[in-house]
Amino acid sequence: MSISTLIGKKIGMTQVYDAQNVLVPVTVVEAGPCPVVQIKTTQTDGYNAVQLGFSKQKSKNASKAEKSHAAKAGLEEAPRVLSEVRLDDVASVKVGDVVTVAEFKEGQLVDVIGVTKGKGFQGVVKRFRVGGGPASHGSMFHRRIGSIGMRQTPGRTWKNQAMPGHMGQVRVTTQNLTLVKIIPEKNLLLVKGAIPGANGDDVIVRTAIKGQPKK
Repeated sequence: MSISTLIGKKIGMTQVYDAQNVLVPVTVVEAGPCPVVQIKTTQTDGYNAVQLGFSKQKSKNASKAEKSHAAKAGLEEAPRVLSEVRLDDVASVKVGDVVTVAEFKEGQLVDVIGVTKGKGFQGVVKRFRVGGGPASHGSMFHRRIGSIGMRQTPGRTWKNQAMPGHMGQVRVTTQNLTLVKIIPEKNLLLVKGAIPGANGDDVIVRTAIKGQPKK
């Protein structure tokens, strides 16, 4: 079984010493164990993938459909989070298999997918780092957007004009982060640097796609 993707939970940040005795800032992620809940194949679904589960939800909070779906995979409790992982071949995978941090190696590069913190409705100075106007008294133009269009031609505002609006709470992939340390007995991954989301948010950790050395 070679599923190099795990669902996890962001715990927070700390710092550790690496093999060269250099202090490295890391984000702690509780990753897995993730049971295989469902297998999708080209014949039945049009593509090859496995559905992984993470964490458990209380029986009273799970719907009848979720409980039945989990029971088919031999799970006593329904997973709180489900996510699909595309694979080229699913022949070596079966329902009930458990993916753990053992699928990763220390020192490798990983991508972390998460949802950024929501900032609410923000103006252009915070949202797009627009310079704004003079800060002195009397200018009457401090943090506003300024001109957003032209006159008769084109007579409208251009597409993708930076304007005030909702900021944050978007899905972001942080690529090519170094996996500094693995603590298998606690299902922990220590990833160098910051990852999207607040502490306690769900994230997906996978083997980096772009940063791997060419074979």
